[in-house]
Amino acid sequence: MLRSNKKSWKTIAVTMVGVLSISLLAACGNGDDQNAASDDNSAIIVKYDGGEITENEFNTEMKIMKFMSPQYAQLMEMDEFREYLVEQQVTYEYLSNQASDESKKEGEEEADNQLAQMKTQVGDEQWKVMLEEYDLTEADIKNYMARVLTIVKDKSPKVTEEELKAQYDADPEQFITATVRHVLISFQDPETQEDRAEGEALKIAKEAKAKLDKGEDFATVVKEYSEDPGSVENGGLYEDTPIVSWVEAFKEAAKTLEINKISDPVETDYGYHIIKVEKRTEPTFEELTQEQKDTLANTIVNTQIQTFMEKELDGIMEGEIKLPANPAAETEGTDTEGTGTEGTETEPTEGTEGTDKETTDTEGTDAGTESTDTTTDSK
Repeated sequence: MLRSNKKSWKTIAVTMVGVLSISLLAACGNGDDQNAASDDNSAIIVKYDGGEITENEFNTEMKIMKFMSPQYAQLMEMDEFREYLVEQQVTYEYLSNQASDESKKEGEEEADNQLAQMKTQVGDEQWKVMLEEYDLTEADIKNYMARVLTIVKDKSPKVTEEELKAQYDADPEQFITATVRHVLISFQDPETQEDRAEGEALKIAKEAKAKLDKGEDFATVVKEYSEDPGSVENGGLYEDTPIVSWVEAFKEAAKTLEINKISDPVETDYGYHIIKVEKRTEPTFEELTQEQKDTLANTIVNTQIQTFMEKELDGIMEGEIKLPANPAAETEGTDTEGTGTEGTETEPTEGTEGTDKETTDTEGTDAGTESTDTTTDSK
């Protein structure tokens, strides 16, 4: 429901390190693949201090990224983004190689744990189907995860308490959680999928609020009115959810509403919401759990990796990146026979060009579930 996950594609990789079980952007292969590497006679895309990236390795990286994050498939048609992925691959390979043996061991162990969780969530049969669809092996995925996790395991323990506190102070809202109930009236009729007449959704929302104001049971009103299938069977409830995971207007209501007060209709892109906040937790830094501090540490590590890519990567790379042919570019502008129309150039969607543009993660339905790539949101 109402997930807000915009981010610059230049930081997709590093931000994903912190949510590795959901989506991963990293380099493939590790020290266990020496035999495979020795059989790789494909062209070298780039050399760096201590290694190289071949065309086969890069193609596997692309497949893994599509497997984990299919919403970025269109971006991967852009040469600028493909070049960024090569830089990212070099970064992860180089930094993981620099890690201690203990960190590498811990990274492997955590990769096993994460992989087991992913397989459990999607099911063994579906997991096999997914791997076959993307022409990947389980070893590809595990090695890819282990490389990223090795960096995390190596850098996170070096983060100081002062750095953690500063990171918390920069964004304390990230740890605010709320238990809310809501009624959603969509801008579209759920049966016809047609847009409702102007003002109709608001009128229905006010009708639902009037019943709640008269003391009708919230769950009963939800069942009668709400068009959020993800929460309707649960009385409209979302429990102990980080408020930052919601779109701005909903987040603001969850942060500021008086406890147990019924809100006026709150408008978002999804429609109108009648919201009641039943509980809100705003921990101080001293009250953070170890898991929450680990989240802060991961964020700091993400920043360190991004800084490395921006300031140090050029110093370890040898020569220019030689990208392999781009299949998407080769098909642009070709004529379509028999249709009487010319082939059209595929343009990136708004927010995919340049270094400061944004792309939006695949969001869940209005039902309150966030679509993730290979796993489902437990909230």
